[in-house]
Amino acid sequence: MQTPQKDINQYPNIFTPLHLGFTTLKNRILMGSMHTSLEEAEQGFEKMAAYFSLRAKGEVGLIVTGGFAPNIQGCGADNLAKLTSVEEMEQHKIITKAVHENGGKIAMQILHTGRYGFHDKIVSASPIKAPINFFTPRELTTDEVWQQIDDFANCASLAKDAGYDGVEIMGSEGYFINQFIAKATNHRNDMWGGSFENRTRLPIEIIKKVREKTGDNFIIIYRLSMIDLVKDGSSWDEVVELAQKVEAAGVTIINTGIGWHEARVPTIAGIVPRAAFTWVTSRLMGKVKVPLITSNRINTPEVAQKILASGEADMVSMARPLLADPYFVKKARQNRANEINTCIGCNQACLDHIFEGKSCSCLVNPTACRETEFDFTPAKNPKKIAVVGAGPAGLSFSIYAAQKGHDITIFDAASEIGGLLNLAVKIPGKEEFYETLRYFRIQLELLKINVVLNKKVTAQDMFSKSSYEPIFDEIVIATGVVPRVLDFEGVSNSKVVSYSDVINNSGIIGKSVAIIGAGGIGFDVATLLTHESKSSSLDKELYLKEWGIDDQYKERGGLKSHSGKEEADESNRVVYLLQRKSTKVGANLGKTTGWIHRSLLKKRGVIMLNGVIYEKFDEYGLHIIRDNNREILKVDNVVICAGQESLLSLANELKSSPIFINAQEQKDCSTHEKPNKKIRYHIIGGAYQAGELDAKRAIEQGARLACQI
Repeated sequence: MQTPQKDINQYPNIFTPLHLGFTTLKNRILMGSMHTSLEEAEQGFEKMAAYFSLRAKGEVGLIVTGGFAPNIQGCGADNLAKLTSVEEMEQHKIITKAVHENGGKIAMQILHTGRYGFHDKIVSASPIKAPINFFTPRELTTDEVWQQIDDFANCASLAKDAGYDGVEIMGSEGYFINQFIAKATNHRNDMWGGSFENRTRLPIEIIKKVREKTGDNFIIIYRLSMIDLVKDGSSWDEVVELAQKVEAAGVTIINTGIGWHEARVPTIAGIVPRAAFTWVTSRLMGKVKVPLITSNRINTPEVAQKILASGEADMVSMARPLLADPYFVKKARQNRANEINTCIGCNQACLDHIFEGKSCSCLVNPTACRETEFDFTPAKNPKKIAVVGAGPAGLSFSIYAAQKGHDITIFDAASEIGGLLNLAVKIPGKEEFYETLRYFRIQLELLKINVVLNKKVTAQDMFSKSSYEPIFDEIVIATGVVPRVLDFEGVSNSKVVSYSDVINNSGIIGKSVAIIGAGGIGFDVATLLTHESKSSSLDKELYLKEWGIDDQYKERGGLKSHSGKEEADESNRVVYLLQRKSTKVGANLGKTTGWIHRSLLKKRGVIMLNGVIYEKFDEYGLHIIRDNNREILKVDNVVICAGQESLLSLANELKSSPIFINAQEQKDCSTHEKPNKKIRYHIIGGAYQAGELDAKRAIEQGARLACQI
């Protein structure tokens, strides 16, 4: 009798065990290393234990922690995480115990940042300052290099004592080991520099010493930079030779590193196509016998299955997708991929947070790295709650509150859920938001949340028409924002339009346009209006061409000699991107993605102007003042991207009624008591705070309110 299709896993290659000789990984998904700042946080090890154990419960094959330095010199900044002593080692046992109790395996990454460290003790192969740093490293002496090797081995030994199943030696992304390997950063003339053999002596000696200290039955992953994406990086032949050397030295697995941190090529942002770099790992398949892991922008089980089935790699690394959904692997095994909360590659709450000195989290999953903060235990007294607004804030609240057992009805005046997410998906490079919309739709169905669309809610809708008794116990207002209207002569001209009008119909814009406002939405509109072909985030060949990546790997570092500048197509439109502030245009964009947006728009010929005063718009164009000089921009249209205003018509109605009370104005907004039998209402998302369109803040606010109710 044939097995029913529903019982056959859709991703057989993912769930084929990987035998390593002395141990077996239950599937082919590796949770890639990612610094979270929990490493340095108060009670950080308890928080990491909760964070990693949840991913182990979610059935990931092998977890790799964020990086721990082998000595003070290798720390990413003063007081960042290191593992150098027995006292420090003891703290790690809570992590390994929690992971093992939940059926997982975990390796600790050893990360020496070298010249990338932001402190005055940094060391490297040569005293060459990194372009992304303001500290210059001290050049190590010959003997000091040997001490660094001993420190790596000591760190690995302590990791084993802490209960880790292995370590990952970070040899890529332009960090310390990479700095010895590449000619660009190694100008030495001793045994550690000069020839390729000398430049690769450091990683080989580290691996040998680590293997000697940890024994045979211990996983050693080596993170190999397979394509540097910087000038004078490694050649392909050198990558292959180094891979064979690290295999001979005793590694268990080789992981793929893509690009140095200083490389001016996006490698993990949403603008990068899914699995854009698996071809690099695939080139190495068959050149070594140890398993190879591929990485970068692999965010669905379908993509992972295809990679493994086609033989491009033996294992797939995912870091941010496991932030977005700790049960990613389990859901895939149970053929519930449509329920996965997919990583959208935005970097807003993960990498951007790290570079801002905040703890890592996730835009689509605000509970990530905050597992000890959020509690969605079923409510003792479930309530009937009206949620007005089906944008990110309203959807987030509804889903988390429904998980607690509350009876939720969500209203929206539009014909579909999503709010401004429906604009985001139309921006080239932001197509992944379709996945977020899909996730929300599925959750609404699974949680049996009542959805009422095409309904503009008034205060009267909160009452029974027959008895005029309140229908709901509480109300959540998540009505969002509307574009701000500016006040200058000619603003009412039909050729002056809002960003929402343009995103919904870019065809209304002529061949020349001035965009007023250079925040995130201004850059999005400029991107949309200068895009002449298919989105490169959906087209791997176009992406490689646009960023000058040599997919034939004939050039050192994998970059074409012209760095891709000649490959970018200038737009057929003349576009001005204007801002009032005198600061750099786009200065407030995300730390890890802002440079990408600025670079793309410059390639496409967008003219960015700051310190602009807007006088009027007429048949001659937009009249502006800049540097005390008047000029006219001869444009067909003006697009207003100058912020938003909260949509508070319902909130104002409720505020004027004696029946309702604003929960945020109470001294203790977490109380479950209703003063004088009044019905509490809560305002979240853009309705609570207008500004830049901020799905991250909206989704987090929704989740936190759900915890309180």
